[in-house]
Amino acid sequence: MFFRFKLYGFLKNLRFFEPFILLIFFENGLTFLQIGVLVSVRDLSNNILEIPTGVFADAFGRRKAMVLAFSSYILSFLVFFFFADFYVYILAMILFALGEAFRSGTHKALILEHLKLNDMLDKKVSYYGRTRAASQLGSAVNSLIAAGLLFFTGNYRAMFLVSILPYVADLINVATYPPILDGELARFNRGAIWAQTKATLKDFGRIFLDRNAMRPILNSAGFSAIFKTTKDYLQPILEAFALAWPVLYLFEMDDVKRTGLVVGVVYFFIYLLTSYASRNSDRFSGRFVSLTAAINITFLLGALFLFIAGVASWQNLAMISILVFLGFYVIQNLRKPMNVSFISDQISHKVMASGLSVEAQFTTLLVVIFAPALGYIADQAGVGLGLVVFGVGALLFYLLVRVKETQARESRLPVRDI
Repeated sequence: MFFRFKLYGFLKNLRFFEPFILLIFFENGLTFLQIGVLVSVRDLSNNILEIPTGVFADAFGRRKAMVLAFSSYILSFLVFFFFADFYVYILAMILFALGEAFRSGTHKALILEHLKLNDMLDKKVSYYGRTRAASQLGSAVNSLIAAGLLFFTGNYRAMFLVSILPYVADLINVATYPPILDGELARFNRGAIWAQTKATLKDFGRIFLDRNAMRPILNSAGFSAIFKTTKDYLQPILEAFALAWPVLYLFEMDDVKRTGLVVGVVYFFIYLLTSYASRNSDRFSGRFVSLTAAINITFLLGALFLFIAGVASWQNLAMISILVFLGFYVIQNLRKPMNVSFISDQISHKVMASGLSVEAQFTTLLVVIFAPALGYIADQAGVGLGLVVFGVGALLFYLLVRVKETQARESRLPVRDI
């Protein structure tokens, strides 16, 4: 099963449209504000659908949930390919979110079941790490294949159609997992969805009232939301660089091919760098006097990088903007493991899952607000100024969520039976 788990991770990251998603939407006549609304619809739908899809996986089987996930993805790709309308794209985003909701956490549960059945739970960290490495490799390879596809087809939207091929292969892969990996199926209860929703809201409220827990949660969620909102704005900057770089005019390529070549190569190196950053987060944080200092300094660095990237783009200094954006990506991937570690020091392990769930919920809520706001600013004043505003906003937000030196402690929060 190890090979098949790695194959799943590799194939699911072959989303050839991802490095060009903003450019695809922009080519189809969407404004940055409309793109921001689509991002908000996707993330909000994902959050709303996670609870019912989780109940479905427990009641009817994880493999069925994974099949529905990939089926939903494929339907969304088809809608994106055949239509070029903002309102139809909302439907496509909801289908994509449904796929994410069915998939989220389900495959990890399948792996965990396999390890439990084979008495290998002591190896789960190494096992997860190696399967995740296959996913990272998929992301890097995805960028190069996407660049090649765009170079030879010259068609942005064709990326959605071609992405169906690896997703059909992955659907077959997960559908033929051994039935035993479904685990013991829970009896479906009509009230289960509402009961789980109420329990989640209670956990949310309890942690929200705990100041020591909320500060690191908001620190992590705020930075992640700013990153998720701004990261794809690297694409129009890369396009501007590709169209202005004289070297590329030595070759007989149209504008789309120039853009595809630059975007694909840059994103390939981004995923190599972020993979390396994730693996070395612990060593990086060890260079600071404390984990608290590492989290605070990286937040400030990320905000500063975003601000500089915006200023450079505003002044048509695309190369500087791209290089600083690369630093912004690296900072995010250095921070993620550090934030999880720090949050775990503030919250009892008994409610750790709830704490991370609250962090994810806050991230989504902030993205829902930030994405249309950045889109509106970009439409009115340009991408560069939009990034500048968000860089300044990140610096101001830091003043509210700067974490403090505290002792690891057991949370006072009541524990809910799970």
